[in-house]
Amino acid sequence: MTVAALEILKTVYGYDAFRGPQAEIVEHVIAGNNAFVLMPTGGGKSLCYQIPAIARPGMGLVVSPLLALMADQVAALRQAGVRAAALNSDLLPDERRKLWNAVETGALDLLYAAPETLLKPDVLERLDATKLSLIAIDEAHCLSQWGHDFRPSYRQLDAVVARFAGTPRMALTATADEPTRAEILSHLAIDESDAFIAGFDRPNIRYAIEEKDNPRAQLKDFLKRHEGESGIVYCLSKRRTDETAAWLRSEGYDALAYHAGMDKAAREANQKRFQHGEAVIMVATIAFGMGIDKPDVRFVAHIDLPGSIEAYYQETGRAGRDGLPSDALMLYGYEDIALRSRFIEESEAPGQRKRMERQKLDALLGLAETASCRRQVLLSYFGDRCEPCGNCDTCAEPPKLFDGTIAAQKALSCIYRTGERFGQAYIVDVLLGAGNDRIAQFGHDRISTFGIGREHDNRTWRAILRQLIALRLIDVDLAGHGGLSIAPAGRDFLRDKPTLMLRVPAAPRARRGKVARNAAQSAVPGPDRALFEALRQKRLEIARAQNVPPYVIFHDRTLIELAAAKPSSRAAMANVPGVGEAKLDRYGPAFLAVIAEHA
Repeated sequence: MTVAALEILKTVYGYDAFRGPQAEIVEHVIAGNNAFVLMPTGGGKSLCYQIPAIARPGMGLVVSPLLALMADQVAALRQAGVRAAALNSDLLPDERRKLWNAVETGALDLLYAAPETLLKPDVLERLDATKLSLIAIDEAHCLSQWGHDFRPSYRQLDAVVARFAGTPRMALTATADEPTRAEILSHLAIDESDAFIAGFDRPNIRYAIEEKDNPRAQLKDFLKRHEGESGIVYCLSKRRTDETAAWLRSEGYDALAYHAGMDKAAREANQKRFQHGEAVIMVATIAFGMGIDKPDVRFVAHIDLPGSIEAYYQETGRAGRDGLPSDALMLYGYEDIALRSRFIEESEAPGQRKRMERQKLDALLGLAETASCRRQVLLSYFGDRCEPCGNCDTCAEPPKLFDGTIAAQKALSCIYRTGERFGQAYIVDVLLGAGNDRIAQFGHDRISTFGIGREHDNRTWRAILRQLIALRLIDVDLAGHGGLSIAPAGRDFLRDKPTLMLRVPAAPRARRGKVARNAAQSAVPGPDRALFEALRQKRLEIARAQNVPPYVIFHDRTLIELAAAKPSSRAAMANVPGVGEAKLDRYGPAFLAVIAEHA
């Protein structure tokens, strides 16, 4: 490893050693080579291009998808003493002039730009006269037409690659399956030998997936274990987002809404409050999130089924970027499967795209219904692997299985004998022999399947039907009112009668053991907690004075280290991970004073 890279790592970022493959990637790019970097969120991708950009002659050009993400990264770099700026359409004329002057005089280490801005002819012409140290394309999965965040403007970046052919180029992402990786490499002309695959595992995230029973009660129970912490709640629709945020506020939470139907200024104001706050919940559609750089998001909850495993992985990956323990909860029911299927069928996408989306939905349902380790299923989708993790719901409380062959036959027969047009609740009532007027009206109290399922309760039958839908034995009428019918695979099952093992539905969440609260505090030994809270308060005070998010001053992990080490001098504080020279000069006296008060 070059001395320059290690010196930058220590003096700018405050760390003594690189993590994982960072050192190899940094050295590879400093030497002038291209690189494709796949690294999990929170794994340190940014350092892989920031340090080479600082170490190499010229200015690093970074392509980033969102203005908010660029602003966040620039603010953090400036706090560390790095000369960084973002070029975007919101700049005032005087700000734009100053920025280009900094570019032309060599006064910038890193320039961030969205692809739409970068591809403007006048921008490219001005960059022609600039010495570029590298071109880094962040969130590179956006250029894949099969990716979950496809951005057409990313596909046009090959013009930039061709224009600056002699400049090292990097493509970085946390989310790309094998077809997406191959497409990125091909499109950006990066050789397979320049690819660095660091794996997908986020061991600090605890994954849990539950049947959607009473979503608000389930979410409230989940949030009780995260009092005083920031998190994200994902909803499928704008209406659900607004209603959930309003309900959470009525329950005493500081909850904000974010979706594409909101006024732009209101969206930006809510995002800023979330970024700057320490106990704010963002309730959002997928319009919110790509590249969210807030390291202290302690939980992500999906109260509706996400679109794919890629989307689920990236959305849950917004939790615990600082490496501290974090939670991911997903709720789903058969209605979610029907809705997601309808989205696919009603889209105007070509047939090949629809087939791909159906396969992605099937893979997600496989994750939801698995009886094995969630992390193993999740990682295997991306071609990665791990031992049973011990940090997901199926590892902590292995689900029981039962021979569901007879139950499946009964359910399918009941659907057939009622005409393949009724929904889940009606089929369950017939199986249980419910004496209601609607069943009597249709004469279904006289068919052979009436009351043949009394060995299971209502909740178990709902779980059985949901699993049969996930297994594609049952179809849901997408255009109608959720009526169930027997799928081709279901007819094969009735004919062949193979053994079918199904999950016993888990006990309601409220009856299970509690999970430790407040991850940041739980990582701090008892004697250090008062000091840790005092350091957090000082950080918040400084951040508010500067109108920046608290984590750009110091991450929680750095405050935990400070509380443990209790440095009494500048030299001692310089040895704490995450304290670079610029931050030591700027904030050392204030934090040393707090530590001295608690000595």
